[in-house]
Amino acid sequence: MWMPVIGQFAYVLCGGCPLTWKGFTWSAFTDLWLVVKLSLSSGAMICLELWYSSILVLLTGYMANAEVALDALSICLNIAFWGCMISLGFLAAAGVRVANELGAGNAKATKFSIVVVSVTSTFIGFVLLLLIVFFCQKIAYLFTTSAAVADAVINMTPLLAITILLNSMQQVLSGAAVGAGWQTLVAYVNVACYYLVGVPLGVILGYVIGYEVKGIWMGMIFGTLIQTLVLLLITLKVDWDKEVGIAKSRVNKWFLPECSD
Repeated sequence: MWMPVIGQFAYVLCGGCPLTWKGFTWSAFTDLWLVVKLSLSSGAMICLELWYSSILVLLTGYMANAEVALDALSICLNIAFWGCMISLGFLAAAGVRVANELGAGNAKATKFSIVVVSVTSTFIGFVLLLLIVFFCQKIAYLFTTSAAVADAVINMTPLLAITILLNSMQQVLSGAAVGAGWQTLVAYVNVACYYLVGVPLGVILGYVIGYEVKGIWMGMIFGTLIQTLVLLLITLKVDWDKEVGIAKSRVNKWFLPECSD
C-alpha cells in the first residue's frame, strides 16, 4: 500500500524532471484547509461505498441457514470485486482525464472523455455479465465443493451480473465527479441512495417480505441504480464551460511561477 506513496515521494525529490518540485515554501500551507476538506470528502465518498457491501454481509448473517447464505454471498462478492478492479481502473482514468481537461480549459474534450470511458467500461461490464450468466455453474464450483452453496451461488447469478454491470457504469461516473471536484456532493448522494433507500428497502425485501439474502441484495442494487442515475443526471446537466472557469480560477489561485522562501 505504501509503495505508490514512496515511489511518488522519490520521484518528486529525485526524479528526472527537476521542475516538478522546487523545494519547501510557506506558500504550500496556503488554503490548506480546503485541501483537508477535499480529502475528507473523498474519504467519506469511498468509505460509504465500501461499507455498503459490508452491510449486505452483516444483514445476511441474521438469516435462517446463514452459513450457506454467507458462503454463497462471499463467493458472489469476491467475483463482483474482481470486476470492480477493472472499473476502478476506469474510475482513476476518468478522474485524471476530467481533471486534466478541465485544467486545460477543454470543455468539449472533458465531455468526450467521459463518454469514451463510460462506453468502454460499460462494454467490458456487459461482457463480464455474459460470462457470469453463461458459466455460472462452472464458476461456482471453482470456489466450493458444496452442492448447496453452489446452488445458492447459481440462484444469485442474475443479481451478481446486474451488480457487475451497474458497477462498470457507476465507477466511471464517480471518477468523473472526483475529477471535477464534486466529492462532497457525491458523498451526500451516496448517503441518500445507499443508506436511506438501498438498505431500508433491502431489509424490507429480505426480512419482511421474506426474500432473504436475495431480497437484501435486490434492495441494495436498487440503491446503487438510483445513485448511478443521479450521477448520470448531474453529469448530463452540468455546464462544463462553467466548470472550466472554476478550474481555471483554482489554477490561477494556486499557481506559483516562482517559489520563494
